[in-house]
Amino acid sequence: MARRGEALREHILDAAKLAFLEDGFERTSMDAIAARAETSKRSLYAHFPTKDALFLAVVERVRALFGARMRTPAEYSAHPEEAVVRYCGRFLQLVRWSSVARMLRLGIAEADRLPELAAGLYDVLFGTTAGDLAAHLVAELGLAAGDAEAVAGELLGLVLHPTLPRLLFGIDAPVDELPPEAGSAAEADLDRIDRLFRVVLGSRR
Repeated sequence: MARRGEALREHILDAAKLAFLEDGFERTSMDAIAARAETSKRSLYAHFPTKDALFLAVVERVRALFGARMRTPAEYSAHPEEAVVRYCGRFLQLVRWSSVARMLRLGIAEADRLPELAAGLYDVLFGTTAGDLAAHLVAELGLAAGDAEAVAGELLGLVLHPTLPRLLFGIDAPVDELPPEAGSAAEADLDRIDRLFRVVLGSRR
């Protein structure tokens, strides 16, 4: 049965995301995306009039998917501090995931030509994550808003180093399969994150 309407739009976005990640923005043509999505160019252009518009829609889809996989810190544990640690652990896992790591590389590669897209991608992955973490620190640990923002930003920066630069420079390979939620397989990372959190939090109290 042929896809139509919103179902077709979502299918095109999935196909376009894979195409962009595999071949890059410049080397991916609308013809190739239409073929990959098994739809006509006419249908493709009816939903997305330009490749830039399609790329921006893919970033917005990544925003929604990433947010759904991250959730909010309070959903990770009834204990506020443990929730912070597990939330940061999940963030580190998702940054290692190939779908996210390659999208980051793609956003950086297109930053000069499409600065709004790069800024949007940054907000998707880092701004929203830091904002949700800061809100949790205010609500559950009683930090002042400014202190919470500082703790969230510093902690996430420490958690991501050196994993993120090593991924961006191709020193470490991303993980192909979506990692399971932070748990026993990531205990070493969680122990490290817990230590980092206590140091950063202690500096603000």
